[in-house]
Amino acid sequence: MKWSAVTVNLSKVRKTGQMLGVYSKTLSMLMIGCFIFFMVLGVLGYVQSRVSGASPNASMKGLAASVSSRFFMDMMGLEVPGLPAGGKSFTFSQSNVSNFLFALVTDLNPNDPKTLIAREVPGMSQTRAVPLNNVGSIDTPEDYSPRSDVFEGKELGSEGTITANPGSAGETGGAVLGPQAPTAQPPAAAGKNVAFIYQSHNQESYLPELPGEKDPDKAYDPKKNVTQVGLRLAQRLEKEGIGAVHSDKNYPAIEKGFNYYFSYKYSLKTLQEASAGHPDLDYYFDIHRDSQRRSKTTATIKGVDYAQIYFIIGGKNPNYKQNYEFAEKIHEALEAKFPGISKGIHAKSGEGNGVYNQNFSPNSVLVEVGGVDNSLEECYRTADALAAAIAEVILNAEKVDAKPSPASDGTSAKKPS
Repeated sequence: MKWSAVTVNLSKVRKTGQMLGVYSKTLSMLMIGCFIFFMVLGVLGYVQSRVSGASPNASMKGLAASVSSRFFMDMMGLEVPGLPAGGKSFTFSQSNVSNFLFALVTDLNPNDPKTLIAREVPGMSQTRAVPLNNVGSIDTPEDYSPRSDVFEGKELGSEGTITANPGSAGETGGAVLGPQAPTAQPPAAAGKNVAFIYQSHNQESYLPELPGEKDPDKAYDPKKNVTQVGLRLAQRLEKEGIGAVHSDKNYPAIEKGFNYYFSYKYSLKTLQEASAGHPDLDYYFDIHRDSQRRSKTTATIKGVDYAQIYFIIGGKNPNYKQNYEFAEKIHEALEAKFPGISKGIHAKSGEGNGVYNQNFSPNSVLVEVGGVDNSLEECYRTADALAAAIAEVILNAEKVDAKPSPASDGTSAKKPS
């Protein structure tokens, strides 16, 4: 019987074993590294929440806001066949994943070179609020959406209306709070309602007004909310001699299938309705509440606490410069009377809506009054101060418009109505 000889290449076997060993070690190191990374991330998040008092949801919402809807669609497409649109680049390609991770870590977009200098050049950043004037503060407003269950399973309140000449300031918190600014004289266009105050996020509220509630992401209420601050502003404008119209439209109660992210779509209808019913309206103020904590939203003036103000300009509005000029006049008048209340004018273009219905009028501005830890009393003081500044700006504008221009025959030519 003839036996076949079998030879074994031990060097090749050893080489294969070594490669498997290297792969195993690499995989183990990656797994351990990932475990340590997420453990450290969790500990840091816990420490941050304990030190700053901020909810971890705020950080997660900030991350979610930076991820495109296409990203989420592609995530769903991994499990739902046919969902990804054909011919479009897949989010989880090597290139896209690398770019996303790089942008997440560095806040720079490899496909957009201008992000390399966006932090240093005001107005270039597309992902955060950018200060447009120098007020000596580096703080920028923070706006986080409410939790998904905030408007579910509870009383949403009444629908609300649009009201002209909404009464005296005493109806919303008593006498004028804090040091009073000089009362303005009635404008040249007395009898006209020229200022409109409304609230796109009408249920934004303040934790001191919500007994038992500590979570800033749940600072929303159908009754005690920023609408009362808007009403106070309208009432005080009336006292300053400026005809005002106020909306207390309650969008969660009005809109069927209410979606918080459509708030500016809802409030645009309110703007159109108010403008149609009151043709003299020329100035528009959307009142909001910031999401920062008390230390960054409170100013003490002559021993009295005031809620601070951010003026927000929609950077996606092609004519945003006109809105900025309007806001700047109010900011300067406010700072002259109450130094430290205003935290300046900021532009937003990459976050949220980016226009904020400011294309409706060049005399339109979004104003954030206070943060989640301010009280309504502090906000009322600020509303009174803001009304004095707005009244001064409107009065000056009325004086300019009322000036007669000399005609060619030496007589005065009246401004056409």
